[in-house]
Amino acid sequence: MTIWINGQLTSVEAARIDPRDRGFTLGDGLYETIQVRDGRLLRIDRHFARLGDGLRVLDIRLKLDENALTRAMLAVLKADQLENAAVRLTVSRGAAARGLAPDLNARPTVVISAAPHVQLGPARVMVATVTRRNAQSPISRIKTTNCLDSILARMEAARNDMDDAILLNAEGWVAEATAANIFAVIDRVLVTPPVSDGALPGVMRSAIMAHMPLGECSLSADDLSRADEIFLTSSLGIRPVIAFEDRILFEGPVASRLKAEL
Repeated sequence: MTIWINGQLTSVEAARIDPRDRGFTLGDGLYETIQVRDGRLLRIDRHFARLGDGLRVLDIRLKLDENALTRAMLAVLKADQLENAAVRLTVSRGAAARGLAPDLNARPTVVISAAPHVQLGPARVMVATVTRRNAQSPISRIKTTNCLDSILARMEAARNDMDDAILLNAEGWVAEATAANIFAVIDRVLVTPPVSDGALPGVMRSAIMAHMPLGECSLSADDLSRADEIFLTSSLGIRPVIAFEDRILFEGPVASRLKAEL
């Protein structure tokens, strides 16, 4: 497995991250997962735009050279002979002394890796009870490397023999799944939670919103329980929900259409 780290290609065995790196010690960083199909980086402009937003929110002072990073991703794919893959681009604030206060002049750490793309099957989901998403935090609107709420929720789902969990916000509205946005067809209308309720501005989410009419509205777990169709979206694809809590569902026509068109 090949890794690109701070401008150099190396093997995963030889790659080294400074143990003082704030991405490791504090989760002080961002990442993007980009789908690669037939050697082509999908929706890369949207990924760079979201990464840029996150860098500004966290005030990580990385000059975002999109052309150089694209070349680096393609170099990793070539080295590992991958045509259909998931590329991960990770940016941390870099190494620094102990303490929460950041050194704004620290040199960011940039890492690129890739793995074969595995298409996930239909999902059985539940509502997480162990944690909630803080919709008031600016962190809910960027793709940070600190995913502990999602990890706790995914662990709860696994304990209950489910594939994923839906995170509610502090007010009880649906935010998103642990690593995906959520869409539902309710009363024949396609809807998704707004970013203000804690939904990450997902790349596939924005692509769907640009592709077809739908509504953004606050959703409760009860709303999802009466939906005709539910599906999850991430940059790696569209995943139909076939069970919500105890209710059985089927892959519906909207998810099927979007999978074919997007």
